[in-house]
Amino acid sequence: MNTAPQPDPRDRPARLTVGVVGAGRVGPALAASLQLAGHRPVAVSAVSAASRRRAEQLLPGVPVVPPAEVLERAELVLLTVPDDALPELVSGLAGTGAVRPGQLLAHTSGRYGAKVLDPALRAGALPLALHPAMTFIGTPVDVQRLAGCSFGVTAPEELRLAAEALVIEMGGEPEWIAEENRPLYHAALALGANHLVTLVAQSLELLRTAGVEAPDRMLGPLLGAALDNALRSGDAALTGPVARGDAGTVSAHVAELRRHAPQAVAGYLAMARATADRALAHGLLKPELAEDLLGVLADGTTGTTGETGAPDEGEGKGEGESR
Repeated sequence: MNTAPQPDPRDRPARLTVGVVGAGRVGPALAASLQLAGHRPVAVSAVSAASRRRAEQLLPGVPVVPPAEVLERAELVLLTVPDDALPELVSGLAGTGAVRPGQLLAHTSGRYGAKVLDPALRAGALPLALHPAMTFIGTPVDVQRLAGCSFGVTAPEELRLAAEALVIEMGGEPEWIAEENRPLYHAALALGANHLVTLVAQSLELLRTAGVEAPDRMLGPLLGAALDNALRSGDAALTGPVARGDAGTVSAHVAELRRHAPQAVAGYLAMARATADRALAHGLLKPELAEDLLGVLADGTTGTTGETGAPDEGEGKGEGESR
C-alpha cells in the first residue's frame, strides 16, 4: 500500500492565474474546477447580488473587481456572459487596451467559435472557445457534474492542445467543433436539453391535473428509461401511440389537452408530427396507418368522426424555450 503523501495541486508547475468576467452560473464553477487542478483564481467580476453570492460560495476570498481589472490580474480569463453580450464585451475590452499579449482568453458560449474573439486576437490574446455541454444551477454541485462532461472546443490549430488540456483539467471531455459548425452544434444541444425541460415540466403539470400525487416519482423511471433507450438505439427506441399509428388515441389526447391544457396543444402536435415523420422514415409506422394519424395531426381532430376543434387563439405560437 502506497502511504507516500500526495502532491498538493497548488505545487504543480505552470499553474495559471485565473479570472472570471461574468459570475453567472457557469464561470465560478469552471474557475473552481481549475482551482482543484492547481490553478489560482485571482479575480472575478460580478454585478448582481445573486452573482456576488455565487462568486463568494464557489470562489471564497477571490476579490470582486471590474472586468478590466480581472484581465489585468489574470493569465487565463474566462468570459462567461450571455451569448448576445459576448461580441460587444470582447470589442470593448480590446478597444480599451485591457487585453494583454499572450493572455489566454476563453469564452463559454455554445453559439460562437474562436472568431468572436478576433478583436482580442489582434491585441495579442490567445483565443479559446470552451463550451461545457451541461446545465448549471450555480452551486458547488456544478463542479462535481463537470466530471466526464463534454466540452465543445474551438480554437486556432496551434492552440488546440492547450484548449483540450484545460478541459481535461476541469474533468471534462474535449470534443472538437469546427468554427463553421458552432451554430448547428449549439442548436442541437438547445433542441435536446432546453426543450426537454419544457416537455418534462408540461408532463408534470398534466399529471397533477390528472390527480397523480407524485408525478416526479412516476415520470422519473419512465423518462430515465426513454432517455437511455434513445441514446443507445436512436429512432428504434420510439414507442407509443404515434409510432404505432393509433390515430384514435392521439385524437383523444388532443381533445383532452384542448379541454385541460390548451397551451400544450401546439407543442404536442408539433412533436407528434416530428415523431410520425421519423417513425415513417425508419419503418416503424406502417404507411397504411399513417394517413389517419397524419390527418389528426394536421387539423387537430378531436374525435374519430372527422370533427375538428376550433383552434385556440395561441395555438400557432411555439412553446417557450427554457435557457
